Parts: sequence; structure tokens; C-alpha cells
Amino acid sequence: MEESSDEIRNPLISKDEKDDPVASSSHAMEPNSISEVNEEQEPEENSPIKQVALTVPITDDPSLPVLTFRMWVLGALSCILLSFLNQFFWYRTEPLTITAISAQIAVVPLGQLMAAKITDHVFFKGKRWEFTLNPGPFNVKEHVLITIFANSGAGTVYAIHVVTVVKVFYKKHITFFVSLLVIITTQVLGFGWAGIFRRHLVEPAAMWWPANLVQVSLFREIWVQSKSSFQEKTMDIHTKLMRKYKQVPEWWFVIILIGNIALTIFACEYYNEQLQLPWWGVLLACAIAILFTLPIGIITAITNQTPGLNIITEYIIGYIYPGYPVANMCFKVYGYISMTQAVTFLQDFKLGHYMKIPPRTMFMAQVVGTLIACFVYLGTAWWLMETIPDICEDTSSVWTCPSDTVFYDASVIWGLIGPRRIFGDLGTYEAVNWFFLGGAIAPILVWLAAKAFPQQEWIRLINMPVLIGATGYMPPATAVNYTTWIIVGFLSGFVAYRYMPNWWQRNNYVLSGALDAGLAFMGVLLYFCLGLEDVSLSWWGNDLDGCPLASCPTAIGVVVDGCPVVY
Repeated sequence: MEESSDEIRNPLISKDEKDDPVASSSHAMEPNSISEVNEEQEPEENSPIKQVALTVPITDDPSLPVLTFRMWVLGALSCILLSFLNQFFWYRTEPLTITAISAQIAVVPLGQLMAAKITDHVFFKGKRWEFTLNPGPFNVKEHVLITIFANSGAGTVYAIHVVTVVKVFYKKHITFFVSLLVIITTQVLGFGWAGIFRRHLVEPAAMWWPANLVQVSLFREIWVQSKSSFQEKTMDIHTKLMRKYKQVPEWWFVIILIGNIALTIFACEYYNEQLQLPWWGVLLACAIAILFTLPIGIITAITNQTPGLNIITEYIIGYIYPGYPVANMCFKVYGYISMTQAVTFLQDFKLGHYMKIPPRTMFMAQVVGTLIACFVYLGTAWWLMETIPDICEDTSSVWTCPSDTVFYDASVIWGLIGPRRIFGDLGTYEAVNWFFLGGAIAPILVWLAAKAFPQQEWIRLINMPVLIGATGYMPPATAVNYTTWIIVGFLSGFVAYRYMPNWWQRNNYVLSGALDAGLAFMGVLLYFCLGLEDVSLSWWGNDLDGCPLASCPTAIGVVVDGCPVVY
């Protein structure tokens, strides 16, 4: 039984590795750390969430250095490179997105190289400002923080759409300073919501954030393979272990929140000619964001699906304040993206929670990474808009800005025209509003069915927010995407998890991370090898619809060769 327990707690270490003194020493912890952990926990204590219990280490080594020279260098470099490359390729007809997983894998040899080559001389030894550029072997906590930095540069800065649409599509004046204010305030506002809901969405074991398990598994596999210092065990003792570290005070988040809201109101009022959004619009957007952060955070933490607020925010401000497209866009980014940023920050907090990163250090990395990303994203976008002739307008060039065009179209529909003329009493599609009621009632019907038929356990597994929200990816997702997602998800989450638990335990999340990493690297490779040379491949896998009529018009009376005419 003891051996079986060991295998569960160390799913990524084979028996040969356990017997190997080199491998064993690579996973060793400081003696004091081991005794501390053994004193604090029962051997069998673990997470109540089985997936977490099989994946996340339950040990911690507080002695590992975290805020190191190489962490700052590699973290800042990863953030800058990903921010620049993602924004540079974002305007192209076929945008290329480089994820943080690329940096997560690439920085390991760089970190180990720096640990081997940089001097370990201690500067100002014995003084208050004593420090060293090389505190020892590159460790997993540095690796996690570098990845957090990379995450800041990997996700697109949504507010860049506002700047692009105002400058390029509407041909209106907006200064670099005002653009920077909008971008920083939308990105940082999420810190406030994250701080408010952190105790509800990070500390509870039930909020297990499935996406983080992929990252955790990838970290563990990388450090097992590289024979580096990383403890291998399992979970929910995590909150107990994290109490060793100084927590981020609530007032830090409150100050950021109040200061950010004040700065946003100032920007919208003082530069109202450029932004159009009145002060009450900022407060309404903040109210929507704080109202939805907790329920959407719960959905994301449990199901890994994040419903968006982009449509509902456009709808609300478009109905209240029609005829102001820039105000509509600003309201959307403050109401929607601040909530999304909050969920992203909370997810990173949970990753740090799993990997035992000191909370204040995590907070610092998030803030610095976010600010770096804001400057690099805006600087890159501004440079491209000022130097490329007819960017986003010349359909024959590679700089057609497909995402920004969609953003512009939405501002015309929801802001300039207004939803009342489309979905209201002055429009054609008023009946669509009944679906809001349907979406609100659907979860209640499932709850009532579960109460009425308690013996039918499958009813409780129905999650209407996920089922309904998943359709938000369509378009651009097609039936091919959904069928493959369903098949792979069923085989992984049901068949393998239930009937091959040992295989699932060792391979499921590592395989997921490997597929993501492989996709990221192949995407970059194919783009530079084929995309830049305008080389395309014609095969059935590129024919996503598989339907010859998919491109036919659906408007009444339009005649196109080879297509049926709708009457």
C-alpha cells in the first residue's frame, strides 16, 4: 500500500528514478523544509478535488530564491518579445499568436545557462544591500514567475482595438498619451476586482482552475526531465502551506482600484472629445464588471470556460447612449476587459498558489508584467499605424487587420446605429431579446430537474452556462471544431479518467501542455516558412465546412452561380 501511495503522490517519477541517487537528490528539499512540512500535515492529507490531488505538489521549499537577477531579465525579455511579436502580427490578414507556453519551455535552458555562467560573487557582502547575480541553481519558482511575466505579453491588449479603430477607421484624433491612459486603466482595473474576490476564487479548494493543471503538469515534467530542484508530491493543504508567506494586503488592491477608477473618470471627462464616454458610463461599466466577476470567475475556476461580456456591454451602453461609437468601445473595454483581466489575474494567483510562489512576489510580477505589456503593445501598434500606408484599409496587402475590422463593425452596429434600431422596438429582430430570458431560466430548469430526480446523477453534470456560452466561439469556430473538442474531451475527461486512472494521472495534463506547445512552435515555424512566402496548402483539413454551399448568400433574392436563391 505504501508503494501505491508513493506512486499517486509522485506520478511523474518512475521507480528507476526513485532508485537513482542523482534523480533522488534532484527532487530533495532542504531538511528544515521537510521537517516543517511533516510537522504541519498528515501524510494522507490532500485535495478534495481528485484531479488536483493527482497533479499538484503538496510540498514547498520556502528557501528557494525567487526575485533573482535571471528571473527579472528572462521575465522582462519574455514579456517584451511576446508583446511585440503578438501585436506586430495581429494586424496581418492571418494573425499569428505566440502563447506563453513557448516562453515556458524556452527559458529553461537559458535559466540554467545563466546559473552556470554568471558569477556567484556576493556584492556588498555583510551590508544591508547585499546581493548576488547568481544565488544558485535555476529553480522552478523562478520558472513560474518568468511564465507569469510571459502571460502578460501573450494575451492581446483588447483596448488596442479602440486606438486602431479611432485612428484608422474613424480618422479621428487620439493622442498617444490618451491611448496609453485607456490601455493602462483597462488592464490594471482588473487587479481591483481580483483583490476583492481573491479569497472566494483562489483559496477555496473547490475553485480548482483546470487550465492551471496543464501548466503545473508541464512545470513538473520539465523539471523532472532536466533533473532540476523541484519537489514532487500532491494537494489541500495548499492554503495551509501558503500561510507561511506574507499575503498581499487588501488595501493594496483597494488603492489600485480607487486610483484607477479616478484616473479613468479623469481621462474620460478631460479628454471627452476623444473618448466620448461620460463619467457615469465609467461607473456603470465598473458596476457591471464587479457584478459579473464572481459568477464568471466561479464558472472559469470549475469548468475552464469564460463567458464574455462584450455583447451585453455593447448592448447596454448602445441602448442608453446611442450615436457615440467611441464611447461604446470604451464602455465595452472597461466593463468587459477589466472583468476578463480580473479572471486572468486570479488564474495566475491560483497558479502561484499551486506552485507555492510568495503572494507579494507574484503580485509584483503581475503588475510589472502588465505595465511592460501595455507600453510595448501600444508602442508597436502606434509604430505600425504611423509607418505602414493604408494599414487595415488596403485589402490587397497583408495588413488587413481582420480583428480590428470586426471591432469597428461592432462599434457601428452597437454604437453608431444602436441596438434599438436593430433589436429594439424600432428594429426587425426584437424577438431575439427573449433569449435573454431563456438563458436566465435554463440553469433553474436543470436545478429543478436534479431536485425532482435525485437518483439521476447525470442531470447534475449539465452546465447550462458552459453549453450556451460555448456557442460564442461560433463563428469563427465551425462544426469540425466542436466535434473534435467533444470527442477528445470525452475520451480524456470520461473514458481515460474513469477506466485508465493511472495513465490519466501521468499523461493527461502533460499531453495537453505538449499539444499546446507543439501547436505554438509549429504555428511560428509554418508562418515563417510558408506564410511569409505566401505558400498555401490545399487539402481536406483546410476545408473546415466541407459544404459547397457554405459561402452562398442567405439574403432574399440574391442570385449567385451555383447557389440556391432564397425567396
